[in-house]
Amino acid sequence: MPTWRRLGDTGVLVELPGLDEVLALDAAVRAEIDRGSTGLADVVDVLPAARTLTVTAPARSDLGRLATEILAVAADLDPAAAAGEADEVEIAVHYDGPDLDEIASLTGLSADEVVAAHTGTPWRVAFGGFAPGFFYLVDGDPRLTVPRRSEPRTAVPPGSVGLAGEFSGIYPRASPGGWQLLGHVDEALWDVDRDPPALLRPGQHVRFAAAPAAPGEASDSAAEIRPVTPSRSATRSSADQGISHDRGSLTVLATGPRALLQDQGRPGLAHLGVGRSGAADRAAHALGQRLLGNELDCAAVEVTLGGLAVRAEADCLVTVTGAPAPAHIDDRPVGHAAVLRLVTGQVLRLGAPAYGLRSYLSVRGGIDVPPVLGSRSTDTLAGLGPDPLEDGEVLPIGDAARALPTTEQAPLPGGPPARIVLRVVPGPRVDWIADREVLVATPWEVSARSDRIGARLVGETLVRHPDHEGEELLSEGVVRGSIQVPPGGEPVLFLADHPVTGGYPVAAVVVDEDVDLAAQLRPGDQVHLTWR
Repeated sequence: MPTWRRLGDTGVLVELPGLDEVLALDAAVRAEIDRGSTGLADVVDVLPAARTLTVTAPARSDLGRLATEILAVAADLDPAAAAGEADEVEIAVHYDGPDLDEIASLTGLSADEVVAAHTGTPWRVAFGGFAPGFFYLVDGDPRLTVPRRSEPRTAVPPGSVGLAGEFSGIYPRASPGGWQLLGHVDEALWDVDRDPPALLRPGQHVRFAAAPAAPGEASDSAAEIRPVTPSRSATRSSADQGISHDRGSLTVLATGPRALLQDQGRPGLAHLGVGRSGAADRAAHALGQRLLGNELDCAAVEVTLGGLAVRAEADCLVTVTGAPAPAHIDDRPVGHAAVLRLVTGQVLRLGAPAYGLRSYLSVRGGIDVPPVLGSRSTDTLAGLGPDPLEDGEVLPIGDAARALPTTEQAPLPGGPPARIVLRVVPGPRVDWIADREVLVATPWEVSARSDRIGARLVGETLVRHPDHEGEELLSEGVVRGSIQVPPGGEPVLFLADHPVTGGYPVAAVVVDEDVDLAAQLRPGDQVHLTWR
């Protein structure tokens, strides 16, 4: 019988007996959503994993009711029938991986027998993973069960085919990785210009075939790793985009430590390995759009620790929200969270905020660069969307869709909080931690190894409960605000660009409203957690 656990105040984690049941429920829930089921009308994302289905909804949704609706759908499932409907994809592999001989040694097979085992049994696409288009493949030849490499590679080339544990998988883009590599494919696993962009999808069967050797191709099974081919990135040169400057533009003169374009993100694509991303401090981003009369999904510049300078190439209205960075138009200081007029040729400069991490420069009409999968956000983990801004870059301004509000300034922040407190609820795997009260009793410090993916918290070591000592958690869905605990016991608070699945226990989840506050934490800040 399926059971469920809460994922903060935005999601439910439905536990099922096995992958067949997960894939069947995933298909059934999506069918109900397509039919317009009122009980599932507010669902944002549906994400299958090894033994769980994660369903997310807006904050303050009735998660108990949502879980009841999903369990009612699960009661009528026929997993065997759903499994029989899957189609099969054939993928040609060049079996020239650098770990092929190591895999042979680990399995007791010859290199040729490893290839025969990998191609001899159809694999099944189970669930997405750490990158868009990456899927865990299961049900292959059990003789190919091998451990991950003791030392992960810092860069695995795109198209690499690997083994880890019972899984096989194909890296869609260059990334670090510890899988044993046995070959590579030429076909693109992920292409944002393709519909759908992912070559594979959960439930499909994959049959690998040995690619014929090209003339002059080496047959050495331990070939060196091929050079990484740089991935295609979104270019924002107005000439390349064919975007008119009739509505004006901003020229970037300086970016500061980092400046990215962000909007409300890409909801609904987690099953493809694509997280929502978007503005790290969503409330600050939304305030900027409201002050300027923009649609809330307009793109703004997310500025880390100030330092941004832009020149107006036409008269425009802008505002700065989020971390209160001191702002000047030319040499004149201007207010925070206020509607500001930039006249052609004037320069807006942001200093470093006295507190907080991320400020948002919004312009009436939004930044009009080409969207990628429906969003202009830069996802630093997935490598989607525009590249980080560079000096000299030209940012076209879009159309203003609404009337300009009469409010010219929002209330100013009252200064830094004397004590930063984040409200949390127990996570779905809080029972994996020996003492949950350590989470709320410890004053945590934000590590310098924090970014848009997550804030690493330094303090007490969270010890694994004896009942789960040495146990591996199968990958399952995570949400923004999840506090995941790796084996070392140092918790990580997931932020905007978090992976869609994780294989470490989530001990707590920050309530959705407080994640914006978490996004403003600087390295060295102290933060306290409290049960809600």
